Amino acid sequence: MAFWLMKSEPDSFSIDDLKRKKRENWDGVRNYLARNHLRAMKKGDLAFFYHSSCAVPGIVGIAKISKTAFPDPTQFDPASDYHDPKSDPADPRWSVVEVTYARHMKRVITLTELKDLPALQDMPLVQRGARLYVMPVTDVQWEIILAQERVEV
Repeated sequence: MAFWLMKSEPDSFSIDDLKRKKRENWDGVRNYLARNHLRAMKKGDLAFFYHSSCAVPGIVGIAKISKTAFPDPTQFDPASDYHDPKSDPADPRWSVVEVTYARHMKRVITLTELKDLPALQDMPLVQRGARLYVMPVTDVQWEIILAQERVEV
């Protein structure tokens, strides 16, 4: 099993939306490195669900990869914000995975807290200028972050 972190803006799609819907395609990724991470995901992998571009950015829950990568249908839909007219249906550029709600975190693990943990300094999320919306998380980073649920702030 591998671990990941997936960012979403809560005004667009939140952990509560995923809980309500139970499962959803993680679509609209238009960065090649992030797309490659999606393509590397396996069924059963776990991902931290991270709220970005909000008052208190942080890890708010956990999602499970329930379906491996397949072509993102939004790339072919001219009405979609994620339409890519250069993407060829015979060789699609963009991929999605299906994620399933696993659980909310016991508390939000804020970006500020994550940045203050020396053991996470090499994590892409806490590095200056990190813009990826899908990134790998090491086993050690996963355990350190889970342990933060029990820390009182």
